[in-house]
Amino acid sequence: MKSFEIDSNSAGVRLDKFVTKNLPLLPQSLLYKYIRTKRIKVNGKRAEISTRLNVGDIVDMYINDEFFEKPDPHYDFLHASLDLTILYEDSNILILDKKVGLLSHPDDNEYVDTLISRVKHYLYEKGEYDPESPTVFTPALINRIDRNTGGIVMAAKNAETLRIMNQKVKDRELHKYYLCAVYGNLPSTSGLLVDYLIKDESKNQVRVYEKQVPGSKEIRTAYTVVKTGKAKGVPVSLCEVELLTGRTHQIRAHMAYIGCPLIGDGKYGSNARNKELGYKKQFLYSYKLSFDFTTDAGILSYLDGMTFEAPDVWFATEFPNF
Repeated sequence: MKSFEIDSNSAGVRLDKFVTKNLPLLPQSLLYKYIRTKRIKVNGKRAEISTRLNVGDIVDMYINDEFFEKPDPHYDFLHASLDLTILYEDSNILILDKKVGLLSHPDDNEYVDTLISRVKHYLYEKGEYDPESPTVFTPALINRIDRNTGGIVMAAKNAETLRIMNQKVKDRELHKYYLCAVYGNLPSTSGLLVDYLIKDESKNQVRVYEKQVPGSKEIRTAYTVVKTGKAKGVPVSLCEVELLTGRTHQIRAHMAYIGCPLIGDGKYGSNARNKELGYKKQFLYSYKLSFDFTTDAGILSYLDGMTFEAPDVWFATEFPNF
């Protein structure tokens, strides 16, 4: 028999998920049988498969020693690069500058070298992440950015940070600012664009409308023109954008809708113009993040009022000579 005391990183996890993580050699059929027959108990009492564990709970497992043996560890994340641009780090959070071309999470084409895999590898080498620990928290990204967009991504080192930051993101207590380079000149030097958007899930594409139509959601995009000029003889503008709503492809679709598509954007912009001018990368970067908490932030209260900025946005430093 072995006992496990639940800490904050395992709080809220279902009993069956906790057992599966810590006893990977135990077949699912036996797992359910052992919970049902009280060979796996919580606080000395019978529990259900779906029981949510709390801090301080004791999970007793009356199970043969063979199931407690650990298989030879094989961690895919150890094959990921250690190349990370860290803007800030403490015991709770990592704030990173993700480069264009790097996936945030695995997909069908790339499983190993992703941002989250690099984070796990980095923290493993630092001794802050041990997948073998029974109550360890697996590092997780708080937000994500598309592969073809660069910028600031946050990663949580513990469950409490992930919980708090997910709520702060939902409550819009963070301000995310983007830089983008677009074709043409915007209507004014600064403004607020308000329109409506519908997403076509089958095409992973959105459409913007001036007035609300069935199924549409309001989008609000604030912009300020930073510079204007000509790139290869074509009028272009460098803009700072703040998303006041966070819809899929909002910046790309909204700028294209007003006649100023992002340079390098093949989905909402002009493939022909991008190809003619030799622009293959999308000129969009999530370059600044500010924390503006209006409710309690618990262990992260010290972040309130802090701002982080990516130091080198490639198209901004070269504008308009890219």
